[in-house]
Amino acid sequence: MATRFTYSRWDGTQRGFDLDADLLFDQLTDELLYHGDVNAALRRMMQDGMRDADGNRFDGLRDLMERLREQRQERLDRTNLGGVYDEIADELADIVDEERHAIDNALRDAESSGDERRADAARQTASDRNLRLDLMPDDLAGKVRELSAYNWESAEAQRRFEQMLDRLREQLMQQMVDQMSDGMQNMTPGDMQRMKDMLASLNEMLQDRQAGREPKFDDFMEEFGDFFPENPENLDELLEQMAQRMAAMQAMLNSMSPEQRAQLQELSDQLMDDMDLQWQMQQLGENLQQMFPDMNWGRSYDAQGQDPTGFSQAMQTMQELGELDQLENLLRNATTPGQLAEADMDRVRDLLGDDAARSLERLAELTKMLEDAGLIENKEGRLELTPRGLRSVGSNALRDLFTKLTKEHVGQHQLHQFGQGHERTYQTKPYEFGDPFQLDLHRTIRNALRRTGSGTPVSLDPDDFEIERTEHLTRSSTVLMLDLSMSMPMRDNFLPAKKVAMALHHLISTQFPRDYLGLVGFSETARVVAPEELPEVSWDFVYGTNMHHGFTLARQLLSRQTGNKQIIMITDGEPTAHITPRGDVYFNYPPVRETVEATLREVVRCTRDQIRINTFVLDATMALEAFIEKMTQINGGRAFYTTNEALGDYVLVDFLERRRRMTHRRAG
Repeated sequence: MATRFTYSRWDGTQRGFDLDADLLFDQLTDELLYHGDVNAALRRMMQDGMRDADGNRFDGLRDLMERLREQRQERLDRTNLGGVYDEIADELADIVDEERHAIDNALRDAESSGDERRADAARQTASDRNLRLDLMPDDLAGKVRELSAYNWESAEAQRRFEQMLDRLREQLMQQMVDQMSDGMQNMTPGDMQRMKDMLASLNEMLQDRQAGREPKFDDFMEEFGDFFPENPENLDELLEQMAQRMAAMQAMLNSMSPEQRAQLQELSDQLMDDMDLQWQMQQLGENLQQMFPDMNWGRSYDAQGQDPTGFSQAMQTMQELGELDQLENLLRNATTPGQLAEADMDRVRDLLGDDAARSLERLAELTKMLEDAGLIENKEGRLELTPRGLRSVGSNALRDLFTKLTKEHVGQHQLHQFGQGHERTYQTKPYEFGDPFQLDLHRTIRNALRRTGSGTPVSLDPDDFEIERTEHLTRSSTVLMLDLSMSMPMRDNFLPAKKVAMALHHLISTQFPRDYLGLVGFSETARVVAPEELPEVSWDFVYGTNMHHGFTLARQLLSRQTGNKQIIMITDGEPTAHITPRGDVYFNYPPVRETVEATLREVVRCTRDQIRINTFVLDATMALEAFIEKMTQINGGRAFYTTNEALGDYVLVDFLERRRRMTHRRAG
């Protein structure tokens, strides 16, 4: 059955093709060429981000880190831990005012009763009560302690105070619960007993593990699983979740002033008389700190924002701040995209938003997408280009350089002479007897339709045949000499030069497969570079530009080849090093006469072997121009003085123009 497709008008809600491996690799090409290392290039893309086919940007780690810091600061700006008890303190002040008002009313009633003895007693009682209220400590814990032993005049004020104590006791209890579980709210006395049983069982499991016994985790979850809606799959996951919550509570305590911490401790001592629960909590906390020392138990925050924050909200904020810290640590230390997959994307979405989570998901998929596409592979823990990846780098480099050339620029190098052979010219001619039968079907069918009119079947006649023109086959042997001295990256010349090398290699290997291209890199010394090594080639951290050695190796490579021979040299410096007769490397800047003469002697040998040297000079100085002029006079080659922006245009156009001239001569 044929496949059917349904098309609809774009309404802005449909998602496009998003990212694919080839698009990613396009964006990775320059980084690969510059760093010469897949791992380094991926790390740079992780930092900088990327774009999809529509130009929409996915944030890199640098942007995500900035967004993370903004979210942290936003939470700190709205959190004031000094206000944890502000609501209770305000209510307590209102209760005291109500008590004073009741004292005044009782005194007024006694004085208006006409009973002097009653009035005197009321005056003494009112004085004692007001004095005790006046002498109450300023801190909340001290006020609670004094009022708990106070003889109230107002039954309503006493009732409100006792209700406030119950709420405060519940908050302190919930604060203890919040350190361990997100599954229990508004706990009853029965729940509290189960909480203690749960803690005792948990501490028992930890003791079993320390003693080498297998903890009974499944039995524990069957009995106490309702405390943990996150549904941890094993004991380690459960302990990590609890450690995160306890670390958040510790961060809140660390962020308080010493006075605030003392106040909280005193309130806990006054209102929490369950010593067994406190002991179980303390034991669990000590165990978790030993098991998770990297949880940053000592962290604190400058939470001096505008909004007074209650217990529950403060705990939630501290937990979010802790999660932001953990996420920042993950992003900062990630060296491969796969490590980013460790992030909880749902939590990232809650903390930083949908766009950040989507960007992080894409970054985490980078390596897998490229591996699945066959562009990179993992060899003994190191990512390397595959043969397909190597071809793609060259293709991308070639495309980037040709894209810069205008149609008119390329057109200046086209020839109108045709021959017979194996290389296509992408032009056609009517078929004549004896021509190779390389039929151009499009033009042939068009000729038939023009002759007979539209309709099917199409009737072909020999006069309709049109064939592709081809050029005489020629062979060119080229060695590209690439300057790898430190001045190349320092002057931003390295990447354009290496891109030219990759593009030229891809052009020759795909369009002129019979041609030869050798590669020689030179700095203090020179070395032959295999094509598969080219993407990983980087500059050398040494001083010296040894053209002498480079020409020697290039001449040796070309001696084993046939056809028209040439050396293409890309450099930005004078010859400052050469190989001595003893085989040592001699370096000096500025160049000495011995280095210049040794280099020119090698140029003479190349000239004698009919090897033309075409030089592309970047950032030319007067001394460099003088040397290049001598070299071209000896060899008869050409020199191009250009910039790193235009280097690719010059090299590729000159190569194609020279090759077409060779073809024209062979055709003639």
